[in-house]
Parts: sequence; C-alpha cells; structure tokens
Amino acid sequence: MGRYILQRLLLLIPTLLGILAVTFAVIQFVPGGPVEQMVQQLTQGGGGGEVAANAGGGMLKRGGGLGADEMAALNALYGFDKPPLTRFVEMVGRFARFDLGESFFHHQTVFELVKEKMPVSMSLGLWTFLLTYIICIPLGIMKAVRDGSRFDAVSGMVILVGYTIPPFVLGLVLLVLFGGGSFFAWFPQGGLVSDDWESLSFGGKITDYLWHIALPVTASVAGNLAVMTVLTKNVFLEEIRRQYVYTARAKGLPERQILMKHVFRNAMIPLITGFPAAFIGAFFTGSLLIETLFSLDGLGLLSYEAVVKRDYPLVMGTLYVFTLMGLLAKLLSDISYSWVDPRIHFGGQR
Repeated sequence: MGRYILQRLLLLIPTLLGILAVTFAVIQFVPGGPVEQMVQQLTQGGGGGEVAANAGGGMLKRGGGLGADEMAALNALYGFDKPPLTRFVEMVGRFARFDLGESFFHHQTVFELVKEKMPVSMSLGLWTFLLTYIICIPLGIMKAVRDGSRFDAVSGMVILVGYTIPPFVLGLVLLVLFGGGSFFAWFPQGGLVSDDWESLSFGGKITDYLWHIALPVTASVAGNLAVMTVLTKNVFLEEIRRQYVYTARAKGLPERQILMKHVFRNAMIPLITGFPAAFIGAFFTGSLLIETLFSLDGLGLLSYEAVVKRDYPLVMGTLYVFTLMGLLAKLLSDISYSWVDPRIHFGGQR
C-alpha cells in the first residue's frame, strides 16, 4: 500500500503540470486580457479624455491612444514583457512554494482571496454534502427493501421531479415564495449572516447562520437527491439478490441481521469510497449560480469573475488549488477501497 501511495503521489506531479500547461497555453490566445482592458480604461476614461494610470514610475496620457512606451510599461506591469515559457516556469516555481501570486484587479494575494471566500463555499458545500448523504442513503435502502411498492413509486416520482428542476430555478422559486418575494419574507435574501451577527449570543449566532443558509442549501441538495438515492437503491438491490443472501435466509437468519450485517457492509463500499471526491466536489462545483442568486460571495463567484476579468494569477492560482485537492481526493477514494474492504489490494500485493 505504501508503494502504491508513493507512486500515485509522484504521478500527481506530471498530471498537475499538464493541466496547468494546457490552461496556461489556452489563456495566451484568449482576447481581452488585462493589458487590453487597461488600455480600454485609459483611452475611454472619464474626465474629458484625461486618464492617469500608475504603472511602475507612473504614466499619464491625455486623449488618443497609448504610445509604445506606455504599452511597454503596461506589459511590464502585468509581466507580459517576458516570453510565455519563462512566465510559465516562474509560475510553477511559485506554485511549488505555494505562492499563488497576486490578483491583477483585487490587489490582494490569491491565497488571501481564497481564504476570504472559503467560509462561504465551505458552508454551502459541507451542508449540501452532509444532507445529501444523510437523506439519500436511508431513502435508497428503504426503496431497495420495498422495491416495486407504492412507497418506491411515489418517492421515485418525487425525487425525479426534484431532479428535473435546476437548482437555480428552484432557488428562484424559494426566494419568491419564502425570501421576501411576492409571498412570505421568512428568510433573508442574501449573505451568510446578518449585519449584527457579532452582537448576538452564541445560540443566536447559530440560529442566524442556519436561517441564512437554509434556502441555498435546500436548492443545492434537491438536485443531488435523485442521483445518490437511485445509486444507493441499485447497489443494495444488487447485493440483496446475491447468492449469499439467499443462503443466509435459508439458514434462518433474521432479515434485519442479513440486511445490516451483511448487505449493508458490501453495498456501502461504492458509496463510502466516493466520499472524498464528493466532499471536495461539493465545495467547488455547481455553486456559482446558487452563490449569485443568494448573494453569497464565495469561491464560485470569485472564479467566475476572475475568468471574466482575465485575472490570470487568480485563474491559475484557484485552478492549482482546486486541481490539487481534486487529485488528492481521487487518491483518497482509491485508498478507501482497501480501508473498507481488506480483500482489495493494490499493486499486485497479496
């Protein structure tokens, strides 16, 4: 196992470098980069065409376009005066020291921005992950045990309706109904906590936090219920129909003991092994629309704005963090197979 983990960790390096190299190469050809955006601001700025920009020692341009010296100063300001290969090597060297660089437009380091936005995405992702598994696993087991019953049909119809409604549309409906839209103002429309959160008691802080997170979490969880519930049901059905279950029943073992002691352990293997990847993915995927709709300033919105503004250090820095965490989550998923089922080994071990 130790040799397998070491091999996978070493494999992370070329994989990560490949992803960074492809992304870095693509953004070199994307129009509307930071230099172009700054030129547009300088040439179309207010004040009768007079715009001042601070680039190195300073630059002042009155009307018209920018000259060669001004363009050279702007390229030097954003680091584009160096060849792409040199910039890529320097970036990889910084990333190896976990120096993610500084944002072009936020005037903060990428690490500080990620740390600042992380609590919002963690709150949304953690609750979505926990509630999805807490609801789906028992519901999937009940549907498998009662396969073909009225409960199976009705619950299947309900989760199918929830699956067909996009989270963004469901969130909009929840806001209209319960967020001060046209009906009830039971929940706040934005933010993670209230403005007076610091002055509240400990119990009041918890209540206020749950009050704010209720609608966005509901919208996020609804779309995940169908896939996980159906997966749980199918896995348990497959195990229930195996020969060892019929043998246990023939021996007179109670149905509850068969289900919880034998079927549950084997059926949970594919579900548990997906925990690490699902846990990481809940933080960084599918949250952009929810964060935008409920005015939650998290990592999804930050990454989207970075792409729109061509904030290359922020794009590459967040990509590096998310990709590294995703690759590590995949490694944990593979290792968890051996933890859950000792019969599984890697690398031809016996």
